[in-house]
Amino acid sequence: MPLFKFYEYLSKFGALRLYERELESKISKFPLPKHVGIIMDGNRRLAKKLGENPEIGHNLGASKVHEVINWCVSLGIPTITLYAFSLENFERPEKEVKVLMDLFEREFIEIADHPDVHNDQIRVSVIGRREMLPKYVQEAINYAENKTKNYSKHFVNFAIAYGGQQEIIDSVKKIAKQVKNGEIEIEDINIDLISKNLYTGDLPSPNPDLIIRTSGEERISNFLTWQSCYSELYFCETYWPTFRKVDLLRSIREYQKRERRYGK
Repeated sequence: MPLFKFYEYLSKFGALRLYERELESKISKFPLPKHVGIIMDGNRRLAKKLGENPEIGHNLGASKVHEVINWCVSLGIPTITLYAFSLENFERPEKEVKVLMDLFEREFIEIADHPDVHNDQIRVSVIGRREMLPKYVQEAINYAENKTKNYSKHFVNFAIAYGGQQEIIDSVKKIAKQVKNGEIEIEDINIDLISKNLYTGDLPSPNPDLIIRTSGEERISNFLTWQSCYSELYFCETYWPTFRKVDLLRSIREYQKRERRYGK
């Protein structure tokens, strides 16, 4: 039986919540990932499947973000990074990009003022080349970051105007400037120095233990290219707006079953 049919079967008989509880009980017995990265894919395809325009899909996807943050906080996962908008996404139709930018502005203002964010002490950050974003989006991002900058219990990062290869380039440029200014020697360049100069360098757990991608695509699409070298990957068939808590729990359960050898 296909997985989505199995979930429909459980929902039909009111058993999905029981299945969630069973999974939560199982994962509570083993170490949780300290950092989960999520490639939020499938907004447009779901909209197309529903016979709607992409704007509907993106709005549904934005609503899902709040749910997933709450799930991760309740499970005790301290850091999540959400891939929201790549550098390549700027090449989409101008109207669609504008819809996304307006969504970002709205969502960052909302998240900055949301009581759960402050009750759970969530620090909100954006990684990427934010200077490429419209000024009104940058202002909303700054608002959210400033309102949450003193929190250190949970970390929620949004990768926007982001590319993993470009992040490495930016890190190398920072290091090259330090060499040029005589602050460090070439011999000082190592893995730790490059990692420290990445966008995630100030996080307590900068490298994701688990990366989840929705919509059935099986690639990381330039997401946390350096940091993901030893991440466990989990590909989920459901579209991002229809991602459920049971999907998150199954990904964590699968992560816990794997033996992480880090190349050893």
